[in-house]
Amino acid sequence: MAMARIAPLAALAAGLSVAAAFGQGAPSPLPADEIAPGVYVHAGDISLETSANEGGIANIGFVIGAASVAVIDTGGSLAEGRRLLAAIRAVTDKPIRYVIDTHDHPDHLFGNAAFVAPGTTFVGHAELPAAMAARMEFYLSAFRGPLGDALIAEVKSVPPTLLVEKELTLDLGGRRLVLHAWPAAHTNTDLTVLDEATATLFAGDLLFVEHVPVLDGKLKGWLGLMEALAALPAKRAVPGHGPVSAAWPAGLAPERRYLERLTSDIRAAIARGTPLAMAAKDAAASEAGKWQLFDEYNTRNATSAYEELEWE
Repeated sequence: MAMARIAPLAALAAGLSVAAAFGQGAPSPLPADEIAPGVYVHAGDISLETSANEGGIANIGFVIGAASVAVIDTGGSLAEGRRLLAAIRAVTDKPIRYVIDTHDHPDHLFGNAAFVAPGTTFVGHAELPAAMAARMEFYLSAFRGPLGDALIAEVKSVPPTLLVEKELTLDLGGRRLVLHAWPAAHTNTDLTVLDEATATLFAGDLLFVEHVPVLDGKLKGWLGLMEALAALPAKRAVPGHGPVSAAWPAGLAPERRYLERLTSDIRAAIARGTPLAMAAKDAAASEAGKWQLFDEYNTRNATSAYEELEWE
């Protein structure tokens, strides 16, 4: 299916209508692809967070039902969250009933405060409130340098109040979203969202495409849920990072290969008695040319993998 996109002229016109609704100086709508009927995704940059990109490195989107809208992730700053809200208002005036956070990383939920409004419920993994409480001050400090004082000063912690222990179904009006909470993998707060109407899966950071996977949870846990992930009844998936749509479950294959290579290389290094620093430098080296941002994240992934696998 061809993807519709809010074109520059259309976006300009939409921006004028949004400005009329919200007042002069309203943010310009984020560009968004309609990857399936009523399913819109903004593609994040495959890069590190900076003030120039407003932290906009994650894929974020929304689904429109007959009665209401659900937002899936809100972006890496309040500025990006506001622009996502403007993008929604450029295509629909239906109420935003749900804001769904796929996990606790800043590039996915620093924009939450843009959506705080009567009648809007924030939804997340059952472990997400605790993770946000434990990490938010660290995130605000750590990202002050890359994003700058102005963007960080606006960020507010908005944890979910509707929690998913295992599975939860949300109704947008003739359109059901099935939310699934997963054991520790990319993080310990991973949540996926399946739009039944179009068989579109918002996989969050359980799926990376082109951008090297990033490990902040459990390597064995991530590999251990691959079969269950692949069995979800989706035709396409929105990765947390990379192109906005990937065939499903075929899109999982490169990520799985990388994680398996990382696992085997680290296990071999541990068996040889290789120190962590040396093992982390060399692990998964055969994958280096296959991923963007490999140098920025692979050593950290390997360090986490070594610490996890050393005691198995």
